[in-house]
Amino acid sequence: MKLILASTSPFRRALLEKLQLPFTTAAPEVDETPRPDETPMQLVERLAIAKARVVAEQHGDALVVGSDQVAVIDNSILGKPGTKERAVTQLRRASGRSVRFLTGLCLYNSSSGQYQSEVVPFDVVFRELSDAQIENYLAREEPWNCAGSFKSEGLGIALFERLVGDDPNTLIGLPLIRLVRMLEKEGMRVI
Repeated sequence: MKLILASTSPFRRALLEKLQLPFTTAAPEVDETPRPDETPMQLVERLAIAKARVVAEQHGDALVVGSDQVAVIDNSILGKPGTKERAVTQLRRASGRSVRFLTGLCLYNSSSGQYQSEVVPFDVVFRELSDAQIENYLAREEPWNCAGSFKSEGLGIALFERLVGDDPNTLIGLPLIRLVRMLEKEGMRVI
């Protein structure tokens, strides 16, 4: 079976390349608007499944990987800041606190119509950050399109006190440990 990543994210692509399996990518066209009364956990699982399903419907005999992620603090979703001002606000809010990342993961078998899905948590505990540290970080990395206003795979690691989770790949957007298990259940061996 073909393996397809239902994402155009260069970060997810780089993560999946770690498994050294041949795969292609496809852009899933999915409305990511949260539904009324939908929890962050329900949102990421629904979107991961929807992204995988949309791509699976376009490709026969494929295993399709879908993923979606949100950052959550005080039960509210921190989106991508888009601007420096919003990034400053997000990092001030996160300073000295824990931010939970929820990553929805789905492996969809287009031949059978069956899928596996999970939501994988990962916690980031931020250091106490001064305004000068926040400004300096943002000037150097400009993470305007990153949920939570940082890039953990870059200089953003300097913002943290500690990371808590089973798989550091989860924080970047694709929980590889869980994905390997899902692939094996579908008969695709990684090693």
